[in-house]
Amino acid sequence: MPAPDRLLTFLRQAVVLVRATPGRRGRVVEPVGCTELLVAGDLHGHVPHFQGLMQAADLARNPNRHLVFQELIHGNYRYPSGGDKSHQVVDLFAALKAQFPRQAHYLPGNHELAQWTGRKVLKADADLNVLFEQGALTAYGPEFGPQVYQTYLELFKALPVAVRAATRVLVSHSLPPARLMPAFDPARLLADEYTDADLQPGGSINGILWGRDVTPTNVADYLRRVDADLLVSGHIASDEGYSVPNDRQLILDCAESPAGYALFPTDQPLTHSELVGCVRML
Repeated sequence: MPAPDRLLTFLRQAVVLVRATPGRRGRVVEPVGCTELLVAGDLHGHVPHFQGLMQAADLARNPNRHLVFQELIHGNYRYPSGGDKSHQVVDLFAALKAQFPRQAHYLPGNHELAQWTGRKVLKADADLNVLFEQGALTAYGPEFGPQVYQTYLELFKALPVAVRAATRVLVSHSLPPARLMPAFDPARLLADEYTDADLQPGGSINGILWGRDVTPTNVADYLRRVDADLLVSGHIASDEGYSVPNDRQLILDCAESPAGYALFPTDQPLTHSELVGCVRML
């Protein structure tokens, strides 16, 4: 792990760089100078998979390739004292963003939203928010730990919620359920600041991060509203590393092995079957 003072510098810089990402409008990034997009599934603290994705992307040798991570926090890896180690993946992203500010992107999931808004996430009776904060304090001590933790929250709040490829492929963590789709306002994705209503259950941002309705009609409705043809998402675990729930969507999962990611061109139209054919495994 980096020295705490050095990490704080990287994290604070990452907040600035995330907000200033070229091609960002509101909470949507349309990647600049991009001919290929590598999209990962949810990582949930899996450091080796993060490193494997960095190697697969090889951004230094592929300046027109962009890398999109999803949902980095709340994993199964613990310090001896019990704190969650998944903050380590956020640390790695901060360093990567400093090196490749145009090419590296991080989309939050419901876990990041829950962490910075204080909504409890429980797993096996454990409060994942508490464990994440404990992990930061364990790693960086009583002097720097609280500052590091607060900067994590600032980063989560600053993140975009979608990446839109020029080929009308949208990447978002999930999509609102059908019962809430009539209230979904895509204009909220283009706002620079959230409102309280955006983040509450039923809000447009909340729905994109928490929804699980992948029925064909609901996905088609969502894509019509966001003016896209295909959806690449995460949020739903898959034993195979990816799943194809309908003819407009691809779900990726990197939290366990096998870990699925997609590397697809953004300078030519893609069919759904072509998009699925771009899935690769770690």
